[in-house]
Amino acid sequence: MKLFFLAVALGLAGAAPFEDDKECRPHSRPWQVYLHGGGVSCSGALIDEWWIVTSFDCRPSSYSTIASLGEHDKTVEEGTEQHIYVADVIRHSPYRSPLHSLTLVRLSKPALLTQYVQPVPLPSRCPQPGETCSVSGWGSTIPNQYKPTHRLKCITVPVVDDQTCMNTFPLLWGPFMICAGQANTDNCMYDTGVMVCDGQLQGVQWYNHGCRNPAIPTIYTKMCMYNNWIKNVMESYTTTPPTETTTAEMK
Repeated sequence: MKLFFLAVALGLAGAAPFEDDKECRPHSRPWQVYLHGGGVSCSGALIDEWWIVTSFDCRPSSYSTIASLGEHDKTVEEGTEQHIYVADVIRHSPYRSPLHSLTLVRLSKPALLTQYVQPVPLPSRCPQPGETCSVSGWGSTIPNQYKPTHRLKCITVPVVDDQTCMNTFPLLWGPFMICAGQANTDNCMYDTGVMVCDGQLQGVQWYNHGCRNPAIPTIYTKMCMYNNWIKNVMESYTTTPPTETTTAEMK
């Protein structure tokens, strides 16, 4: 009987059960960005009121893609969201494995920083093997089920040492990659997931292997290698007018 009244009280309060045990606590990842429109549906991380980091696989388009910040449930307007058009897309060059997989996105206007919208710090160090990190996104966390989810999901993964990754991916591995996830962990996220370790942005998903086989690590862009490139790109926009789409070389 007590459980019945508790359920009724939660219902009257507008509370709803999580979709599953991997749903993030609402608004616990205020840096998470949902990029959509113009043929795009993927995740990014807010690193500055003007800037978002995402992977090469996420291909936003200037003034066609919208960045939704302060989002949790994509099907509901919760009053916490900010929807801002993407203005500029700067892809790291040369692209793709075994080189780089990183895109910087500049907003058409600065985000208003609130308790629901906050940037995540760039890394001050590289993650260490065995360190526990959180990956978040709006993709399915169930292998072989590809339908995106309405609510933000979170999984917890351990960082894997480089040698293990090199042995696992001998033809794929490169120095700008980091692996995370292994057997008996939540190693599946069908999205360009954002990996945060100890409160710092340490990765955006590069190759999703964990959904094929949970024992195989997933590869992320090693964000600690890109601090200078990111800062150089951001600083260049303070002195020169933005262009619609730009490709920037590694500096």
